[in-house]
Formats: sequence, structure tokens, C-alpha cells
Amino acid sequence: MDRLRNLGFLIKDVSRLYTRRFEEHANEIGVTLPQCKALVYLARNEGINQVRLAELTDIDPMSLVRILDRMEADGWIERRFDPSDRRAKRLYSKSKAKPILERIWRVGDATRAEALDSLSAQQRNTLIDLLEQLQGNLSKLEPLPEPTARKTARG
Repeated sequence: MDRLRNLGFLIKDVSRLYTRRFEEHANEIGVTLPQCKALVYLARNEGINQVRLAELTDIDPMSLVRILDRMEADGWIERRFDPSDRRAKRLYSKSKAKPILERIWRVGDATRAEALDSLSAQQRNTLIDLLEQLQGNLSKLEPLPEPTARKTARG
């Protein structure tokens, strides 16, 4: 039973160590973890808006704007006006980002290989299955977003 009490600590520590190792590899190719997160989520969600990308990446919106500004200046992404909301912008990756994304995938592959090194293929699959179950259990408990309150004009 004592081992179960350490579950949260263990998950947090594994996440910390995994992230640190990923960052070490990413630094070798000249990208930061936030840049990696932004590019990967953008590649999976072309045309996403900045607000949603900030939510998915868990990056503060103001920090994300600076990251996106840099990526746009480097020619990795482009912002386009949202046809349904001229104030909003949609994000798209450019061809110049593809080699960077390939390097990020390799960094992820190397980090994953290091983390899973001593596990058999069956243990790896079991680990993923169990983590997906935990994720599903906890996701069900997430509170639903509150509806935005409408302002009404009173006469």
C-alpha cells in the first residue's frame, strides 16, 4: 500500500526527468521545449488559433506570442486572418519548419528510447495501456468549462 501512496510523486518525477532529458537533446539541435511543443501541436492542428494553441501546449498566452513571433521571423510559421473573425489569426506551419519538426521527432524518439531502454516490448505496451487508462480516468473528472455569461443591456 505504501507504494501506491507514492504514485503522484512517481508520475511527477518521471515527467520531470523525461522532460529534462528531452530538453537536453532539444538544446543540442537549437530549439527550446516550448518551441517544440508549439511546432508539434501546430503540425497536428494546422489552422489552429493562438488561444487554443496556448491551451494545448500549456504555455502562457503572452509567452506563446513571443515564441510565435520568433518562429514567424524565422520563417517556420505564418499567421493568417480567420475568415470568420477578422480579429483572430490562424496558424500554419511553413515548409521551412519541416526539417525542424523532423529533428524534434528524432529528439522525441531518442528520449523515449532512453526512458524505455530496460523494458520489453510487452512491458512497453502494458505501460502505455495503463497510462492511457489513468489519463482516461482523470479526464472524466475534469470539470466542464463554464458557459460564458452573456451581458444583457437593460433599458
